[in-house]
Amino acid sequence: IKIIGVIKSNKPTATMSYPPNNMPVPGGPSGMPVPGGPGGIPPPGGGPGGVPGQPGQNDSYFTESRKGEVNELRQLLRTFGTERDKQKKRDIMKKVIAYMTLGIDVSRLFTEMMLAIETRDLVIKKMVYLFLCNYADTHPDLAQMCTNTLVKDCGNEDPMVRGLALRSLCSLRLPQMIEYTSEPLRRSLQDGHAYVRKTGVMGILKMYHLNKEEFDKAAFNDILYEMLRDPDPSVVTNCIFVLNEIQAEVGGMALNRAVMLHLLNRIHEFSEFGILAVLDLIPRYIPANDEEGFQIMNLLDPVLKTANAGAVVATIRAFLSIATAIGKRPGDDRDEDSPSVDDLSKQVVERIKAPLVTLIASGSSELSYVLLKYADQLIDLCPGIFDDEYRQFYVKYSDPTHIKHSKIRILAKLANPNTAPDIVAELGELVTDADETLGRIAVRSMVNIALNGSGGEGALESIGRRLVEMLDLQGISHVTSEAATALAALVRRNESIKPVISAPLPRALKYINDPAGKASIIFLLGECGEDITEAPYALEKVIDSYDNIADASVKTALLSATVNLFFSRPPEVQHMLGRLLKKATEDMSSQDLHDRALFYYRLLRSSPDPTVAKSIISKSMAMTASQFAEEDDSELRAALMDEFNTLCTVYRCKPENFIDEENIVPFVKL
Repeated sequence: IKIIGVIKSNKPTATMSYPPNNMPVPGGPSGMPVPGGPGGIPPPGGGPGGVPGQPGQNDSYFTESRKGEVNELRQLLRTFGTERDKQKKRDIMKKVIAYMTLGIDVSRLFTEMMLAIETRDLVIKKMVYLFLCNYADTHPDLAQMCTNTLVKDCGNEDPMVRGLALRSLCSLRLPQMIEYTSEPLRRSLQDGHAYVRKTGVMGILKMYHLNKEEFDKAAFNDILYEMLRDPDPSVVTNCIFVLNEIQAEVGGMALNRAVMLHLLNRIHEFSEFGILAVLDLIPRYIPANDEEGFQIMNLLDPVLKTANAGAVVATIRAFLSIATAIGKRPGDDRDEDSPSVDDLSKQVVERIKAPLVTLIASGSSELSYVLLKYADQLIDLCPGIFDDEYRQFYVKYSDPTHIKHSKIRILAKLANPNTAPDIVAELGELVTDADETLGRIAVRSMVNIALNGSGGEGALESIGRRLVEMLDLQGISHVTSEAATALAALVRRNESIKPVISAPLPRALKYINDPAGKASIIFLLGECGEDITEAPYALEKVIDSYDNIADASVKTALLSATVNLFFSRPPEVQHMLGRLLKKATEDMSSQDLHDRALFYYRLLRSSPDPTVAKSIISKSMAMTASQFAEEDDSELRAALMDEFNTLCTVYRCKPENFIDEENIVPFVKL
């Protein structure tokens, strides 16, 4: 409601609106617009007063408001030629680009924007070119209007204008523009300024994706190979990327000795981005002989001194690929003095160890995590090379969680008779960490040292005693459970440790509630029952509470342990084994448990000689292999080495597991 009052007096006429400008709008804070009010936020749903779904005058009001803004810009652009203030001109253009960025359709200003392109201000030209490229796909007819202007600017005396015009002309990506694009592109490749040439190279790639037939007719492919000798390294870098993408179906650009040595001799001229482009070519190239391979390594050696982690890792991959190509393999008719692939790989890892460890310690957490993945892969490739740097992999208090986990896993692989005591002591300190996962990984790493035998003489007993001490950490349930599981793994691999771990088992059974830990303790009681006086009685209490056990793994472990203990102490176990078999055969909660109990029952009943049943059951529980089949990842490690310096190392899986087959670029060696 507006009330207009006219006061007749000698004073000038005054007009007052309601509410006055200095009065707060009812329903909103002082001086602030409310939804639905003049100049305020549009009400939700487009209806007046913020009522959703009810059309009203506010719909057209705000639509007209947008139209008014575009019309206002049109008026400003029409006075653009007469405006002398450079900053005001830029502000007008910025406003147009801002509206375009917000999603407002300002294509109606196309004609006015075309008139504004005739300027010497490079900033304004950039914004006009951006406007043209943005509306080229949706308004192809309007985009054709600017063709002559762009072609004309491609011959401008300013190289920046030539480059920008050419980039914009190629970015229109309209099939009907091919005939206007070919000739400016060809001229740009011979331009005297490097910026225009490298822009022209990228324009060739856009033309290739737009019309491959015209691209082949223009013979741009041969021109790109010739431009690899361009004096400007940025132009050469663009040529490499364009050739690799154009020839992606055959694995990338063609390589030979002349091309490789030319690029490597100039590698110090390239930017970090260009160095990576050159280094990515080397794994695809096979040196003609050992001398050429060592020559390439010598040319790449200075790259290891750079602070760019990407360049260092790419150099490592290049070194390893050359070592694989020129190294002697079994059955080769080479000189006996020729180094083998394994010998060259060890020399390569020894050379890159120092720069890699330095980058791990000095980089950001994200970079350190990726580099730790690469270090882990190299440790698997050449065990023992990184052992003397084990302190660099100690966990720091400030390390993020994922870095701590990676370091602990690596520490177990760096253990040898000299380093194992320090590493085990370090892992022992981390067991009680507040991070439950970290504590579990630390326990598993200690067990891996004992199982691998890398700790030397006495390491198995020492680690076994540490794990026994962890069984008494009653306040940290996950540690006691993990320690029990670790002890079970040790006993399966090495029975000589039974006397070391047997004493605290009955006591641990009382307070370990985790199913995995409880099942492991029960298994150990069955294995070490000969040395533990109270073992049958501890198991009998569990059998009495059989109906309260919910986890099937605990029941299965109880059945196996009781049967195993029966053969060593039959008088004490006979009656409780009968009760357990009766309950297990009637238990339908687990098919595996039911079938196992039935098998034990029928075997014991049908065998007149208990030693026959003992030999069958004991052999089924013994572990004769050094590792389980699912733990053997040698095939995966070999595949990952072929994909070194890719996401496969970080994800620890092959590319087909996370990349669609049609997007995988074949790796072809030349």
